[in-house]
Amino acid sequence: MTSTTRPAFAAETEKRPGRWLALSVLVLAVLLVAVDATVLGLATPYISEDLKPSGNQLLWIGDVYSFVIAGLLVSMGSLGDRVGRKKLLLVGSVAFGLVSVLNAYASTPELLIVARALLGVAGATLMPATLALIRNLFHDPRERSLAIGIWGATASAGTAVGPVLGGFLLEHFWWGSVFLINLPVMAVLVLVGVKLLPESRNPEPGPWDLISVVLSLVGMVGIVYGIKEAASHGPNATAGVAALLGATALYGFVRRQLTLPVPLLNMRLFRNRGFSGAVLADLLTILGLSGVVFFLSQYLQLVQGRDPLEAGLAELPAAVGAVAAGLVAGTFARRYSVRAVVAGGLAAIGFALAALTVLDQSTGYPLLGTALLVVGVGAGFAFTVTADVILSSVPKEQAGAASAVSETAYELGAALGIALLGSIVTGVYAGFTAPAGTPPDIADAAHESLGGAVEASSSLPTPEPLLDAARTAFVDGVALAAGLGAAVLLAASAAAWTLLKNEKL
Repeated sequence: MTSTTRPAFAAETEKRPGRWLALSVLVLAVLLVAVDATVLGLATPYISEDLKPSGNQLLWIGDVYSFVIAGLLVSMGSLGDRVGRKKLLLVGSVAFGLVSVLNAYASTPELLIVARALLGVAGATLMPATLALIRNLFHDPRERSLAIGIWGATASAGTAVGPVLGGFLLEHFWWGSVFLINLPVMAVLVLVGVKLLPESRNPEPGPWDLISVVLSLVGMVGIVYGIKEAASHGPNATAGVAALLGATALYGFVRRQLTLPVPLLNMRLFRNRGFSGAVLADLLTILGLSGVVFFLSQYLQLVQGRDPLEAGLAELPAAVGAVAAGLVAGTFARRYSVRAVVAGGLAAIGFALAALTVLDQSTGYPLLGTALLVVGVGAGFAFTVTADVILSSVPKEQAGAASAVSETAYELGAALGIALLGSIVTGVYAGFTAPAGTPPDIADAAHESLGGAVEASSSLPTPEPLLDAARTAFVDGVALAAGLGAAVLLAASAAAWTLLKNEKL
């Protein structure tokens, strides 16, 4: 069956010029998911003022989207392999648009939490489907490398554009506008995608095992929630139980995949050294990066006093570097070697993070901008090539499941990075000594977070001493986290150099 259909399929995807227009549709989907992951952060103060959520509800509003995406990526990637990636992408796109309206007009914290969770379900259908469709649209390795470079560059650009776009919208409209921007883009995606995207699926998919779906969801959500809970409130019973439940479910998931005749995720893919090395490189890279970048946004606003739009613009060099490097990464990997480009990219990020260990309150933008540019270039090289390696390591019929593994490594790395490096920043910050004479209630509020210190100090006749102590402690924490992040990235570079030794594109 496969041998008789492949020539027609190849002719349809390789020779028709419409494949590049089809890529533009996939890029729209990636852009929306990436923007939506970061745009909410700036809207949080406005949501707090309007809906008045509790502190716990506010955490869920921010986190539940990534929880659900992390838990469903593997299941949705496998579902696309079975029912058709085009079908899943288009249905998920419509759902993403409709649920965005529900988010924009949520009238209670509870409704917004549910709406964000549903947005995560829709988002989980988009990312694996887009990368898997690229694998089936572009059979020529050089074209596929360029297509993946454009895909990765768009994801990087979307993450950086989110704060800029959010800052602009919040200065002119209400907080719900950050969700409504999804609608026109989704409309274009669906209308054009119906005509241009070819359908692709696994010709012998087997059943979609619901027990595996549940184990995957419980496992990933349990692990990510346990990590974030420990980071927010320190090691506690809730975090331990959640992490243990998640680890047990993931163990059960792996065992079940090894026994099923047609598994949801073929665990034997990890026997491929290139596949495993690329996934590990992705996870460690995001782990080392995310915790530092997360707090760098706060540094720009709360330490250096930039407004949200200015802070967003200050982070743009990372996106510029990622876009530029992503577009040429495949060419470099073929000219030099896969491991040289990936390991070199990771080492560049490591050295850029090491440069941030000298941060203080008055650090000039040239150092920050240069470090962010180098981070973007390194990430553009590394992520583009590892995505290509992951897709090239598997049969095209399993492209959805393999893409989902790559995306899951990204989500898990982000959760681990913010939790582990974030706990270091929080620990260093919480230990600062408030100036003598500071009222106990204001000192307690200031020790909760830097944002709390800025707000609490406003009631003091001379807020500068408390603010200076808090900002110094915060910067010290970020500098220490940057040093540890640099160590993680350099270790990831060494691992990539070893594990990707014989890989070629």
